[in-house]
Amino acid sequence: MALVYLLAGADADLVGVACTAGNVAVDQVCRNNLDLLAFCGAGVPVSRGADGPLAGPSPTGSAHGAGGLGYARLPTATTAPTGYDAATAWIRAAHAHPGRLVGVVTGPLTNLALAVRTDPELPTLLDRLVVMGGAYGRPGEPATAAEWNISVDPEAAAEVLAAWPPAAPPILCGLELTTQIVMTPGHFDELARVAGSESNPLLAVLEDAMRYYFQAHHDRGYGYLAHLHDPLAAAVALDPALVATRSATVTVERSDLEYRGLTRTDWTGRRDANAQIGVQVDPAAFLDRFVQRVGGFAARLAYS
Repeated sequence: MALVYLLAGADADLVGVACTAGNVAVDQVCRNNLDLLAFCGAGVPVSRGADGPLAGPSPTGSAHGAGGLGYARLPTATTAPTGYDAATAWIRAAHAHPGRLVGVVTGPLTNLALAVRTDPELPTLLDRLVVMGGAYGRPGEPATAAEWNISVDPEAAAEVLAAWPPAAPPILCGLELTTQIVMTPGHFDELARVAGSESNPLLAVLEDAMRYYFQAHHDRGYGYLAHLHDPLAAAVALDPALVATRSATVTVERSDLEYRGLTRTDWTGRRDANAQIGVQVDPAAFLDRFVQRVGGFAARLAYS
């Protein structure tokens, strides 16, 4: 959903996709990205990244099915990943587009941490970095559990936060923000209206993918819905004004096994801030933007 959002507008020039293990194994992540990009007619380089986190066990289980795309099935693309790894892809892109590259991470931060280890200058070359990850609570109400992306590789998250310059800290889109974006099956009716067809091929793929996610939320007692965590981060990467942010100092718990991956947040300003945390968004405005953008893209694909 996030990748399609980025592909859908002229305001984004996608220069690469870096894959890492998370909900599914890294080779499956590569396959999913290659197949979806080909299905959308986009010739974007895809680079294979880390098989697992910097330390600790690899994650198991997936909220998106064994293949990572829910019930969706895509034609197998003939394209292959690049001959260089995802960390190298980050470094090459940063040097090719100094001061203009926008990084957006919607999974574990492993690849970016490895890139910064190799090239400590990398953070200064990016225009901005947006991360979907973490749970930050609110002033006086600290988070009590770790979010998935950070908990998969807490060491990588800590290294990235430590590496970024204080003058331009990453924008962190945590669960308190992203769970405000609630998608329901009715939004696919709206997408179909914008696309001009109830049988649009791209929307069928997205709906099949999301149907599994709707069911996963329903089975956990949240209702037949899903939160658009990653698409919101993608949108913020393009338009930071979409969300209000607040400066804070974030540390990632790594030593306490019970709370491993917990993002401990100091909102007081007594310490130097290392993050801009998204604290407010207009869900209706974002969902309308998403529907218009993705629905229009689906229409252009179907009738071009």
